[in-house]
Amino acid sequence: MNRALAVFILFGIGYFLSNFFRAANAVIAGDLMRDLGLSAADLGMMTSLFYAGFAAVQLPLGVALDRIGPRIAVPSLMLMTVVGCLLFATATALPQVAVGRTLIGIGMAGNLMGAVKAFGVWFPPNRVATFTSLMVGIGALGALVAATPLAWLNQQFGWRAVFLGGAGVVLLSAAGIALGAQNAPPGVVWRATSDVADDGFGRIFRNSQFWRIALLNFVWLGTVLAVQTLWAGPYLFDVLRLPQIETGNLLLLISAGVATGYASCGALADTFGVRRTVQGGMALFLASQTPLLLPIPLPPPALAVAFFMFGFTGAFNLLMLTEVRILFPPSMVGRAVTAVNLFGFTGATAIQWGMGVIIGAFTPDEAGRYPVEAYIAAFGAALAINIAVFIWYLTPAPVQQGLKAEG
Repeated sequence: MNRALAVFILFGIGYFLSNFFRAANAVIAGDLMRDLGLSAADLGMMTSLFYAGFAAVQLPLGVALDRIGPRIAVPSLMLMTVVGCLLFATATALPQVAVGRTLIGIGMAGNLMGAVKAFGVWFPPNRVATFTSLMVGIGALGALVAATPLAWLNQQFGWRAVFLGGAGVVLLSAAGIALGAQNAPPGVVWRATSDVADDGFGRIFRNSQFWRIALLNFVWLGTVLAVQTLWAGPYLFDVLRLPQIETGNLLLLISAGVATGYASCGALADTFGVRRTVQGGMALFLASQTPLLLPIPLPPPALAVAFFMFGFTGAFNLLMLTEVRILFPPSMVGRAVTAVNLFGFTGATAIQWGMGVIIGAFTPDEAGRYPVEAYIAAFGAALAINIAVFIWYLTPAPVQQGLKAEG
């Protein structure tokens, strides 16, 4: 069990770093726009490239996890984040910072999926959801550090120094996984999947229930990340006109909600069933978005509660990975979960970028602040898409026969 705990901790650290980097731009958005001359659309596009890079490697990552295992696949990718951090920290214009952000996303792409693959070997099948949600809940604390603590670090040392230091931390984390996270427990022979050239992805994409899960993850995870890791920050700056530290405090509450939701959703799913927990979580997530549509924004104390609930219910998207694992045999789990994750991070790219386009269509004031109507339009568009996909998810899918028989 000590070795299993080490595997749990090592992947938890990697996922902590992933959450930190994906959320960092929300707090330093104003500094990036000022120092690099970025518009709102530029900021949205550049920030979304984390998710574009993340999504781009999901399918080959799934093959690598099934073929060579997470011990090699995950730290190899993390080296890309090291390079990306160095480029980001030294950037002087949009092209350099965009490439850096993309590489950071590529490098962080394997941390969660590698953990899902590893935990399926290291922990009993009926506890995988619980251990995965606990790991993700702990890892989500990285987004907490990307709130008020990052705001303080930015004020003391600047965002460039933060990313230079981050490169070193990622390198240490990658080394820890490579040296300490074996593909299988002692006495268990690691068996690489030999059918990676088969029709595995074809079988996955032909499954109608897969598409319901994947598209719900597209809008659910996409909206959570678009708001948490970018647009909540400018909303607080522009509409409530809060200073950076107070903005960081409110963003911290979204991250606290996410961490709490991730840590608890697995146990709830084990108790009430995965699908029922997904349905309840998504319904509450839709309700949690409505305060962002008010023409007169909530005062900070009430907004703090709304932000926490947004993060808490948004975290239940993690159960999409558990639900898709049930559909497919063990030899296809790596590809199945990365395929669903591909849609989630493609959704983050599209929704975060799309919000920037909508907000940028409005005219800012003399201080560069966008009006509340810009944010209502952006948040409202995201909510409408969420509702439409959730309704489709609830419709029964045609029964698929024989897919789980293998293994």
